[in-house]
Order: sequence, then structure tokens, then C-alpha cells
Amino acid sequence: MTLVAAPARLSTAATTFEADFAARLHWSADTDAAIEHRVADILADVQKRGDAAVLEYTARFDGLSAPSMAALELTQADFKAAFDAIPQAQRDALQAAARRVRSYHEAQKKASGESWSYRDEDGTLLGQKVTPLDRVGIYVPGGKAAYPSSLLMNAIPAHVAGVQEIIMVVPTPVRGSVATGGTGEGTSTKGERNELVLAAAYVAGVTRAFTIGGAQAVAALAYGTATVPKVDKITGPGNAYVASAKKRVFGTVGIDMIAGPSEILVLADGTTPPDWVAMDLFSQAEHDELAQSILLCPDAAYIDAVQREIDRLLPTMPRAEIIAKSLTGRGALILTKDMDEACAISNRIAPEHLEVSSTDPHRWEPLLRHAGAIFLGAFTSESLGDYCAGPNHVLPTSGTARFSSPLGVYDFQKRSSIIEVSEAGAQVLGKIAAELAYGEGLQAHAQAAEMRLTTPVKPR
Repeated sequence: MTLVAAPARLSTAATTFEADFAARLHWSADTDAAIEHRVADILADVQKRGDAAVLEYTARFDGLSAPSMAALELTQADFKAAFDAIPQAQRDALQAAARRVRSYHEAQKKASGESWSYRDEDGTLLGQKVTPLDRVGIYVPGGKAAYPSSLLMNAIPAHVAGVQEIIMVVPTPVRGSVATGGTGEGTSTKGERNELVLAAAYVAGVTRAFTIGGAQAVAALAYGTATVPKVDKITGPGNAYVASAKKRVFGTVGIDMIAGPSEILVLADGTTPPDWVAMDLFSQAEHDELAQSILLCPDAAYIDAVQREIDRLLPTMPRAEIIAKSLTGRGALILTKDMDEACAISNRIAPEHLEVSSTDPHRWEPLLRHAGAIFLGAFTSESLGDYCAGPNHVLPTSGTARFSSPLGVYDFQKRSSIIEVSEAGAQVLGKIAAELAYGEGLQAHAQAAEMRLTTPVKPR
């Protein structure tokens, strides 16, 4: 069977553009009701029974039968052994990526993650104390997919922020288990571990780790068990069960975000080799059939050239079937009036990854307000950002870049206001506070301020 990747061909000049555009962007984040119900049950069970419940669900879904939670804990020796076992080229790549990610987040901390204060004209000290979270949990997918790069992107900014304990959960399901798409009949006392993930844990400095996954792992981190420490925040991607569980435990702990399918939007002026752009579109489409790849360009002939490269390159891709379904189902090649209009449409989409594939990307960057990450110039492929450029690859999806930001050092910190009012300052602020407090009918508030005044305000 010949695979065909046929992204929708749209033009902003068409009378049906708005309807066609909306239909192509539509994606429902609603979780299946059965998943929501099951997740609620799992969370309640783990909260009630702790380790025993986690062991049962791990055996049921991952096929991993363990006598105790201790048997599911990974050690620092496990991390070091994995690091030593992988090829030298992979060790070098992990360490190089980690250095760049750490360097970027150290600069980020210096720019926006330090405490600050000042004194006003009355000598009152005002400021903000920035402190790290004590303990965070990192969810690292396992089973069908393994992402050592995501481990680096979650653990390293936490370390830079000053977090003392980083608890990793990573499922290591048995082949044939429910978690790997099987019937669940196969069980074993040892699951399939990804050595590159464990090596990344060594490089990133993970404190403790458990071979558990799914909603039960999120519950263990959120509520704590006899073995798994309760954390302050949970970050990291996962499947629909993990996403649902993170939503439900928010408030008990913090979470990073609820991520949807991966997205890339390419703004092209027609000067980049079309095979480069075709491959960039593939780079997101290969993630998932629901991933979205969109090209915006004012040059119709160039769009035709990109489509020809899609047709030529698709058969060479190991994940060609997924790419074809993604591009046909959710992809789009959109002809715009000009680059200004392309930028305006990009802002409406607010994509996760935004490539400005142009000879003069800095001309267009000021017009771009909403994007998780902006990649400037033809040589800046999104894939470099995924692995080693330095900025975090955990990004807002599904239009949430309109109001949220990439994962960063700030996600592993909290801020406390600092207020030290001088005697002179109390004379100014006390009168203002008392006046407003009396207006709100809060007598104690007013009198607490008045007690510090040389000339008290009289109640009305």
C-alpha cells in the first residue's frame, strides 16, 4: 500500500478559509469519561492503601510483579551502571546536552529567579524572597516511548533552582503488558528498562527513582506512601491517564501543565530548501497521529515544492504511517497574502514550536506574540531545541502559549513578599490602611495600623 501524506491546502483568499481553518485547528482536550472514572478510583485507592495499591496496579498494568516497593526502587548504582554501559557517543551527547541546558537555566535564574528588595523614601524595605521547592517529582514516560531528553529538561532546571530532592518515576513494563498495548497476560519480576533514560538520570542528578507509572505513580508522588516521598510539585509528560491524574491532584501538589499533542508551525518566506521544511514538518508529525504540522507561506510555488518533498521523503521515514496520518488528519499548508498576514495567523494559533524560516527572521520576530518557543532562521531546526540548544523543550500546547510559558527555573521556585516598615513609613501607611479598613468595616485591621501612629485616625 502506498502511503500518502496530504495536508490540507488552504488559502486566506478563499471565502471558506475561516471555517476550513477552524476545522483544521479543532482538537478536543476532553478526556474519555471512562478514563476519568478509573483515574479517580486509582487516586483514591493509592491515597488510602499506599504502597500496597501501587504494587497491585504496577502488576496489573505493567505486568511487573514485585514483593515490595523496595524492589521497584532504582539506585544510584543502577544509574551509574547504565551510564557506563551505553556507547561513548551517547555518553558524550548526554553530557553535552546537559551542559547546555544547565547553562541556559543558570542564566535564566540570574535574570528572573533571584531575590530582590529596595527601600522607599521612608526607609521601608520592600522586596521578594525567592526560594526553591523542597522536593519535586518527575514523571518520565516508559513502555512504548522513552525520553531521556525530557528527563534532562525537567531535572536540570530543578537542580539549578536549588531543589534538594528530585524523585523520578518511570514505568518499566513487561513486554505484552497492558502498558505496552498487550493483553496483560505476561508478568515478570523485572520490566524492560531503558538504559539511556537511567544514564540521563545519572547525568541530571536524580535523587531517588521508582519503576512505577500511570495514575498510580502520580498518586504516590502527590499523597506520599510509606516508601515514596510526598512531593511539592509534579512535572513531566505522560499518557491520558497521567494527564488526568495530574489535573486531579493539582491543589494537593503543583503541576507544570497539561500537555496536548505536539505542534510545529513554520513561517516560510520561500528561501529555505523545501526538503528542510518538509522534514521539520515530519519532526512533529512522527510523534503522534494527533500531532499538528502547519506551514504558512505567501509563495504558492514554494508550497507546491514542499508538498513534492513530502511525497518524496515520506517513504524513507521509519514512522511513515504515523507521519502520513498526522499530516493528512491535522496538517495544513496555508497560502497567505504576505508574511505580515502569516505572522497574524501564527498569533491566532499560538503554537508550541514556531520556526521563522526566513533570510531575515528578526524582521518578523517582533510581530510574533504567542508561541512556546521561537526558532529563528533556516538553520534553527526545532529538533535542536528538543535536545541540546539549551532552552527547555517542555512547552505549552493547544493554544495555551497565549497565557503560559515553557518549563523553567521559575517553576521550581516560589516567592515570598518581604515587608519591613520603618517607623516613619508606619506613619504614612498606617493612615492609609486605617482609612480603608474602616471603610470595609474591619475595625481590628484599622486599630492594628493606628496603634503604630503618633496621631491616630479617628473612626467614622
